[in-house]
Parts: sequence; structure tokens; C-alpha cells
Amino acid sequence: MKRSGEMKRELAGNDSTPLYAGVKQVILDRIHSGEWPPKYRVPSENELVVELGVSKMTANRALRELASEGELVRIQGVGSFVAERKGYSALFEVRNIAEEIAERGHAHEATVIVLAQETASPEIADALELEIGAPVFHSLIVHSENGVPVQIEDRFVHPEAAPEYLDQDFATLTPNAYLTAAAPLSGSEHVVEAAMPQAWECKLLTILKTEPCLTIRRRTWSAKQVVSTARLVYPGYRYRLEARSGKLFEE
Repeated sequence: MKRSGEMKRELAGNDSTPLYAGVKQVILDRIHSGEWPPKYRVPSENELVVELGVSKMTANRALRELASEGELVRIQGVGSFVAERKGYSALFEVRNIAEEIAERGHAHEATVIVLAQETASPEIADALELEIGAPVFHSLIVHSENGVPVQIEDRFVHPEAAPEYLDQDFATLTPNAYLTAAAPLSGSEHVVEAAMPQAWECKLLTILKTEPCLTIRRRTWSAKQVVSTARLVYPGYRYRLEARSGKLFEE
């Protein structure tokens, strides 16, 4: 942690801005310089009061705004931590389906159909940037919401990115959650298509062959390495994409 005198001098250098904004900038400088890496515990409100000579209200506002801006994660009773960098596409955030379902107040259930090591087909080898026939990890999982299947997750994983992938219990832990911890996300790619389901997909999703599906093909990276390629299949009438941009109302 930076010494009190050094942090005070940085804050003094921002005397043309409100105090809370100066505190925010001091914290951001530490984060962006790499001195405070992801998951690093930043000074508490009380520590900032002592180190920077500001009020508790000022320190609280700075930490609160940084959390709302996604720079910090605040855990009640524990502290504030530097947030992990997350990858986004223009429309999609790579999210954990179990968390999405929980946010709606519903129950998530996962049924593991396949979890094995296989050889990479030409298509999978190309997606994972491996040689054809190289070993890859394959998982096929059906995610349900309140007992109703809402997603088939057909995923292939680069073994070097997550060597312990096959040892996980994906009935209780989603691949997304595990891979985010094992190989933190730095980038993602999405391709969205409308498609009619294959017979085996109809069976897993309990839908008719005439019911269209939404398919998302997703690749994720950690640093410069491809971590996984996944094909996510949703029954069209059970799922929709949403995005918002711009200012929706005047303050």
C-alpha cells in the first residue's frame, strides 16, 4: 500500500477538482499503473480518512462511485477490491447462466451429458488454434431454469488453458465460473444465428423439431491464448437478447 505522505501529495496535486474526485483519481492511478492488481484490497474508508486527511463521507463517495463504475468490487463487511478486467463484445457480456437465472429469482440446474477428452476435429482445432487431432476437453451440458431446459452448452476447451477442467463437478459449478477463475477472461467473440434444432437437441431441450432456436457461437481468450469455443443453443421462445445504449432519461 502507498505510504500516507505519498498519497496525500497525489491528492494535493488535484486541488482543482472536488475532494472525492481527487480520491478517486489517486485510487485509479494505483490501479491503472498496475501497482494495485485485480483482487487487491484497497484502503478502507477509515484508512483513506487517515491517509488522505479527507472526511469519511468523501472517502465513501469515492469508493461508492468507483464500484458503480466497475473499477472496484465492494463486499459488505470485508472491504473493497480491484475489479477483474472483463471482456465485452458490442452486444454481449460473457455471463454465468447460473447467476442470470438466480437474478430472476429462479432455480438453476445443470445436467452433464458429456465430460471427456477427445481429439480435435478440423473445425475445433481451427477455433482453438491447435493441430487437427490434438487432445481437447469436451463438455456438453443442459442448463435448466425452474426445471425447464433453456440452454445447451456444447463447449471445447484448450487443455493448456485449464488442465483440471475434466476434474470439475459441473452439476454444481458452471464452466463459465470455473474458466473465469482458471483463465481470467481478456477477450471474447460472438456469432449469433437462427437455426432449426437437430433431433438430439430437440430431445435435450424438450422441444419440437419445428421450433426455431437461437444459436450463439462464442470463443474466449485469456491473454493471447484461446481458452474455449462454445456453441450455445436456446429455444427461441424461451430466450431473447437485450441491449441498451445511450441516456434513457434526464436527471
